[in-house]
Amino acid sequence: MRHPLILLVALACAALAGCGDAGNAGTSRSLACDADPEILTTDAGVDFVRTPDSCFEALPGWPYEPEYVEIDGLRQAYVDEGPANGEVVLLLHGQPTWSYLYRKMIPVLADAGYRVIATDHLGMGRSDKPIDIRSYSYLGHYDRLLRFVEALDLRDINLFVQDWGSLLGLRVAGLHPERFARIAVGDGTLPVIPAGVRPYPTVENPDEIADLPSVFAALPAQQFPFYDGCEPLAAGGTDFGAWMTYAMKAVSFRPSEVVEALTWFDLPEGEEAAYDAPFPDRTYMAGVRVFPSLVNELGGANDEAWAGLTSFEKPFLTLWASNDPGNLGRCATQQRLIDSIPGAAGLPHDRLAEASHFLQDDQGEEIARRLVRHFAFSPLRRGARYCELLLVNPKGVGLEAEVRGTQGLNYCPAASWEAIDPEALQEETGALAVVLNGPRYWLPNATQGSIPSIQTSRFRRSEHVAPRDGRDR
Repeated sequence: MRHPLILLVALACAALAGCGDAGNAGTSRSLACDADPEILTTDAGVDFVRTPDSCFEALPGWPYEPEYVEIDGLRQAYVDEGPANGEVVLLLHGQPTWSYLYRKMIPVLADAGYRVIATDHLGMGRSDKPIDIRSYSYLGHYDRLLRFVEALDLRDINLFVQDWGSLLGLRVAGLHPERFARIAVGDGTLPVIPAGVRPYPTVENPDEIADLPSVFAALPAQQFPFYDGCEPLAAGGTDFGAWMTYAMKAVSFRPSEVVEALTWFDLPEGEEAAYDAPFPDRTYMAGVRVFPSLVNELGGANDEAWAGLTSFEKPFLTLWASNDPGNLGRCATQQRLIDSIPGAAGLPHDRLAEASHFLQDDQGEEIARRLVRHFAFSPLRRGARYCELLLVNPKGVGLEAEVRGTQGLNYCPAASWEAIDPEALQEETGALAVVLNGPRYWLPNATQGSIPSIQTSRFRRSEHVAPRDGRDR
């Protein structure tokens, strides 16, 4: 889907015989995938490469055309599917994948009426790729993600994150909760590490190319069970420090081997090739190589974001893989989020069978169906805060009150509520009186009844009651 403004610019460029691509280069469309990399430079002096478009031709299950946002002279790629006026679903991938990981989820969400946006982090997918590992940092990725959200003016976001997508997306949500309506996490977290602590030794000689044995060699294409419920059945995963070194230096490192090893099902060759498509040679791989090492930049970075996240009262769902052998797959990692975040209370958290770390690849359609239900229904539960106002008008010999509120949305930011001007609203609506009836809190002990169809249950928020311009308190 192309938005009207983007389409208008594209048509104007065509009429003027071409506008050129962002980031001072327009040659990627004509380069062969195996051509020698063309080193480009931003105005700030950052050298980067741009994966030729030919590398992305005819990828299985991926008919989507990219859109781009330029940030600091570097293009950030994304796909934008579904109706332009639909509620936003933002999908964030981790390392070493790209938005292709969401190919099974995008059509389900778009068909349900959502505007689905899946972006590629800097150095990955179709985004531009600085060639120096020092061009990448944890806070740099965070800053770009926030600026991406601001550039597209995304609001009331329904977020799904996994792996490093969670370390970035949950930081944005913790610091800017007013932009998010609901959050769902799969095999991810937001680590809080004390300032000054580096969890792992720094990789020495990071630009050295080494012939290292694969850290995933012991994992078969068709995975075997690692857990009985939450109890480990076999040792799995790998030492994270060894993974940092392997990703940074190994001549054999390819994203496809990681996805193959950490999915339950054997990947077809065409899909493995699609995960490798953004990286036709090592020149393009600085970002994907250095990503694991960014864990050493987390010390002291997330205290404020975690505090914001643990005050998040809007719906927060966790959907985990039942067979992820790494730290993110543990029941304890999932339970920490459930126990710490108020919005997680009472939601149908689950661990999905026949799914490993890249659960979007193993169970994408099922996850998307559950997200549709999660995004469409916000359970009413004890202690959930909402706003309500009454528009009072005469009726016969008495009075009638029209109720406007955020019931079902569990959302009533104090700043928005306090900013309401009853007199202005009374003049605007022509009501006899406007009564601010709240904030209020749900006190149900139980609910009973049938669930209506998704298409008839979309809640719509009154702009007068709780516009998303304030932080939850």
